Amino acid sequence: MTEQTPKIVYRFGNNVYLNITNRCPNLCVFCIKTKWKMDFHGNNLNLSGNEPSALELLQALEDELKKAPFNEVVFCGYGEPTMRLEVLLYVAQTLKGWQAQAKFPPFKIRLNTNGLGARINHKPIVSDLRRVIDIVNVSVNAENAAKWRELVRPEAAYEDAYDDVVSFLQDCVDAGFEKVILSCVENTGADTQALAKLAEQTKSTLYVRSFLDEDN
Repeated sequence: MTEQTPKIVYRFGNNVYLNITNRCPNLCVFCIKTKWKMDFHGNNLNLSGNEPSALELLQALEDELKKAPFNEVVFCGYGEPTMRLEVLLYVAQTLKGWQAQAKFPPFKIRLNTNGLGARINHKPIVSDLRRVIDIVNVSVNAENAAKWRELVRPEAAYEDAYDDVVSFLQDCVDAGFEKVILSCVENTGADTQALAKLAEQTKSTLYVRSFLDEDN
């Protein structure tokens, strides 16, 4: 049963997730936030436009991390985290401090992103992310621009942004994050073999995730 109060921090598997925005410039054909009515395994992720402050996130996060063991803290809700870059960086910097203080058992900080953060913020962001993020998962999702537009259905201002996504992926690899993941979704029509080659070329790690529907 879904809780009525929106969750800004939630657990799934062995990780803790931060839901900092519902905004995203893409409307992917495989996105589950509309199909699942903003629910994720019993967590209501519908912020209804009331995006949490950094301090609200940190308080909720600290309370949650005390409850049980975890492996990663992940910026990944039902929106694109880099839409709120300053909040993301502030929270991640605090997490880095907690890592340094050994406030909690060792953990990693991961960002799941559509790779459009530089376009969204009108400036390079990789160097800022590198200081506070350990792992980056870039949802590339397609092997070329035409297939990307078909699958992620970007807003008009981003229709030409496929190359920016690939460049962001490469910049993350070059910046030396602990791990950079190129992700895509199976059974969407994307050429996973071509994406495997792209991962090899960029020296990123390919991750093909399951296509989720109402029955999963």
